[in-house]
Formats: sequence, structure tokens, C-alpha cells
Amino acid sequence: MGNICVIGPRASGKTTYLAGLSQFPEYQGSRSQYSIEPLNDETYRLAEDAEQTICKGLAVEPTVVGDRIRSVDDLPDYSFKIEVKPGFLKPKIDIQLTVRDYPGEVFDKILQPSQDPILEEFIDECFRADVDGCLLLFTEWESSRDSFYSRLIKQFVKIMDEHDRLDNYRLAVAMSKCERGEIWPGRLDPETDLFGIYLKKTLTTLKKNIPPQNLRFFGMSTFGVLGRSDPRPNRADAGGTDGRVSILREQNRWQPYNLVEPLCWLSTGKI
Repeated sequence: MGNICVIGPRASGKTTYLAGLSQFPEYQGSRSQYSIEPLNDETYRLAEDAEQTICKGLAVEPTVVGDRIRSVDDLPDYSFKIEVKPGFLKPKIDIQLTVRDYPGEVFDKILQPSQDPILEEFIDECFRADVDGCLLLFTEWESSRDSFYSRLIKQFVKIMDEHDRLDNYRLAVAMSKCERGEIWPGRLDPETDLFGIYLKKTLTTLKKNIPPQNLRFFGMSTFGVLGRSDPRPNRADAGGTDGRVSILREQNRWQPYNLVEPLCWLSTGKI
């Protein structure tokens, strides 16, 4: 069973993404059909929470360091079985993987020199030898964030190298919340039409430092849009304990985009 971590800034949609993945057991993906099955109690609980949150119009509370999360051992392990259904000249593929949702504080403090033992513990866990790779979520596409993201990636690459994972660690870099009208058209070729336009320095830093076989770009949306002929986001904003959060706008029109493809690539190196 492969191990994958999910990292991103606060409010980048990490917990909502995993909740959506657990609750949407079968859907028509962008290229293939998938069947998703929770494998452990924590994942079943996540699916139950998603039923009461995403599907009922309530918000998914984020993963934060605090009373419930004091160390890496307190992070839940979400285990899934993903079946890639057979297509034309393509056999069925079964993937079993465990995903961990890291608090946004880990991402936010990568650039800050710190002797915080909790932060160091999370980083060490992320680069364990049995971790296949990382799903790195970006959510802010404005060019004003490009320099910050580029500096952060340089530090992330340095940490990878210190853990001797630079050549054997897959990095799926995704622009989350692609239901936003400004970037929805760019989801089809995110390397060129999202990162290549809005985050050019970040793209250059990634391609310069990560072996090409270990790097892939994705556009993702947990909420999706209302329909092919109605590309408005199927998402609304609401207040949460950690600021503004997103909720599903119309449950009966829920069509998430590209939730499974990054996990399949991280687990197998193929899409």
C-alpha cells in the first residue's frame, strides 16, 4: 500500500478534498471511470462527516495544530482502494493507498527557520522512505504570489535533498479550486495555462530542480461547476472556525474534477 501526503497552505482545500474523495465513491473522471472504497474506520468517519458537511451544505473544518493535533501521530490515516475501470486497450488497475492531510501551518512555516519540534516531526514524516510522494496544493493564482511560492519551492527542494529524496519522490503540483471562472479553462493543461501564465517563477523553479519523471501538474476542483452549459462554480462561501470556508452550492449537480488522477499518478507514475 502506497503512502502519500497532502500539503498546502491554510484554506487551500486539503481537508475538503479528502472529504469529497471519501464521499464520492464512483464518478466519471476526466479520462477514466473510478471506483473508490474506504478501507479503514478513519476513512469511513471522514465519509460520514462529509455527508453531514459537503452534502448537507455545511463546511468541512480544517486540520490545524491544536488540542486534537499535537504531533504527527495524531494525524488520521485515510486509506482508500481505487479501482481504475478498464477502458479501450487499458486493463483494470487496483490501487491501495494511505493519505495524510498535513496542517496548513506546516506549509506556511517552510520558509521560516524554526526549531519547532512539531514542525520538524511533520517534515520528517513527509519524507519517510515509504512515502511515494506528495500532493502539493496551491490555491492563489495571482502573480503577486509567484515569488513567494518560488522561494518556498526552493526551500522544499532543499529539504527533499537533505532527506535524500530528490531523485525518488514524486511531486504532484495542483492548482486547487479550479471551479473559479478565471482559471477553469486552464484546468485542461495546467502546466501551460495556469502555472505557465500566472506562476512562471514557480514553474521554472520546479522544472529546474525536480526530475521530469517525478513532476506532474494538475488542475483540481472538489466542488466542480454547475454543468457543461453552466460553468458557474458549484461552490458558495460561508464562515468557519478558521475564517471563510467553501461549501457545496447544489448537491444534485455535484461533479468534482480530477480528484483521483493525482493520486493515481503519485502511486503508479502513470495516469
